[in-house]
Amino acid sequence: MKAQAAAALPRSSRVPTGGGRLARLGTRGRPEESRAAILKAAVAEFAEHGIGGARTDAIARAAHVNKALLYYYFKDKDALYEAVLDHVFSGMQARVMPVLESKLPPRQKMLEYLGTYFDYIAANPRFPRVVQGEWMRSGAESSARMQRIAKKYFRPVFGKLVEVLYEGIAAGEFRAVNPMDFLPSVAAIIVHYFSSAPLMKTLMKADPLSIERIRERRAFVLDFISAALFTGAAPSLRKSSKA
Repeated sequence: MKAQAAAALPRSSRVPTGGGRLARLGTRGRPEESRAAILKAAVAEFAEHGIGGARTDAIARAAHVNKALLYYYFKDKDALYEAVLDHVFSGMQARVMPVLESKLPPRQKMLEYLGTYFDYIAANPRFPRVVQGEWMRSGAESSARMQRIAKKYFRPVFGKLVEVLYEGIAAGEFRAVNPMDFLPSVAAIIVHYFSSAPLMKTLMKADPLSIERIRERRAFVLDFISAALFTGAAPSLRKSSKA
C-alpha cells in the first residue's frame, strides 16, 4: 500500500522543489509536511464531529492529499485519532514542562506555567473540543486510550504542579489548597473558555477568540488564579499578562 500511496499522489499534493521540479508530499518528497497537514485537518474534523462522525475522506481533502497517502501514514481512523491525541498532549507537555522544571520561585513559576498553558490552548483553540469529546466517550476502548494519555502526558505535569504547590505552601507563598481540587479548577478555567467559544460568540455577539478578547481573558485568568492561591500581596502581573 505504501508504494501505491507514493505513486498515486494527485497534482495538488505535489510542491515545487528548489530546482523547479515537483516534489511529492510523501516518503520521497516532504513526509513531515504531509503528516503535519493530515494531523491539522484531523484535529478540525475530530473537533467538529468526534471520532464516530469524522470521515477520513474529508480529512484527506482538507489536507490536500489523497486517502492512499493518509493511510500510508496512519493505518486507519483509530490510528489517526490516537496520533491526534498524542499531537495535542505532547505539544502541551513540551511547552509547560521546561517551566515546571525551572529554578524559578513558586509564585513566578506558577504564573509562567499559567501563561504558557493558556497561550498553548489559545494558539490551538480546537484542541479542547477534541479532548472533551474523548473524555465524554464511554467504553473499555476509550478508557484504555485515556489511561495511556494520562500516564504518558498528564501524570508528569500533574506531579510537577503538585511539587510547585507544596513548595509554595511550605514557603508561605500559597494558601494551603488541595491539589486534587485546585489543579482541575485551573485547567477548567483555561480550557472551558475555548471549548465554549462558539456558544459565547452567539450570546455576546462578539468574537471571544479575537486578539483583544484573548489578551483580556489571559490577564483575567492569571489575576483570578493568583487571587485564589497567593498569600499576601500578589506580584505584578504586568509582564506575565502579555499575550
